[in-house]
Amino acid sequence: MKETNFSKTNNGRKGKLIISLDFELYWGMRDIISLEEYKNNLLGARKAIPLLLKLFKKYKIHATWAVVGFLLFDTRDDLLNNLPSIKTNYENEKLKPYGHIKNIGYNEKEDPFHFAPSIIRLIKSYPNQEIGTHTLSHYYCLEKGQNIHTFREDLKVSIKIAKKYGIIFESLVFPKNQINNEYLDICKEMGIKALRGNQTNWIYKAQKEDLSIIIKGLRFIDRNFNISGHNSYSNDTILESFPFNFPASRFLYWYSSKLKFLEYFRLRRILSDLSYAAKRGQVYHLWWHPHNFGLSTMKNLEFLEKILKHYKTLNIEYGMKSLNMGELAHQLIKRYRSE
Repeated sequence: MKETNFSKTNNGRKGKLIISLDFELYWGMRDIISLEEYKNNLLGARKAIPLLLKLFKKYKIHATWAVVGFLLFDTRDDLLNNLPSIKTNYENEKLKPYGHIKNIGYNEKEDPFHFAPSIIRLIKSYPNQEIGTHTLSHYYCLEKGQNIHTFREDLKVSIKIAKKYGIIFESLVFPKNQINNEYLDICKEMGIKALRGNQTNWIYKAQKEDLSIIIKGLRFIDRNFNISGHNSYSNDTILESFPFNFPASRFLYWYSSKLKFLEYFRLRRILSDLSYAAKRGQVYHLWWHPHNFGLSTMKNLEFLEKILKHYKTLNIEYGMKSLNMGELAHQLIKRYRSE
């Protein structure tokens, strides 16, 4: 085994790989695309998740699954009987989730697009997998019409239904990455210890409206070529606030046959980021949605496995560790109390 002098690269600190997945099925897409147009992606996601879990187990990957609370209910009646006492009322009609409930089926068997208790139980059965919250209703924290009171009620119900599974949420991912700093005290109050923040470069700042063509273009270039930096970071920057903010480093885009000529560059971009973080003892946070793997599933899994193989090499050579968001939060809390 290759021996590494950590003092030359990272002052003895070991790099960390965080992986988080936003598990939302159609609740996260209903304001973007019709169910008919997207149902194959969603059905594919349900098939991809067991394969992802097996891959994570093979490479000893610890991951956080941020789950939309509506997916936890067994039936539509159960969902309707447990809605928040104060409901958000977005000015943008297409964002409102509660009117959509009348269109969903009765349970997971009848409607695999809006319910997922069997998948939640499957994730929970695998080692090192944390189940976090993506809010109850895929709640948009920067949109007009919502407020701190409706956010509190939304999160409260999500926490309540999770307890039925023996799940206590410690990590939260804001839908659409719309982080509202005014709501962080509520998160802390409700036991949340870790959040996924946005990439720090300005091209990844959370947007209320649709992205401009320029921003989309810059993000596309950055997906394949380094224009925003490696986006890894040290533990010291995380300790600046609580709940801890673990910013995203890279969104894992899905395979596209039209863009397959760029696959080499897309992979190289991520592998170089990982190496940079490992050598410097920094955190690298990769994220995506299971439905991103819903089509071309095997191509996407093969791409991911190349990343995980590289992580395994870095684990051996530099001591890089895989941690889920909750585990890293507890590590930092322990470190903070000991200082």
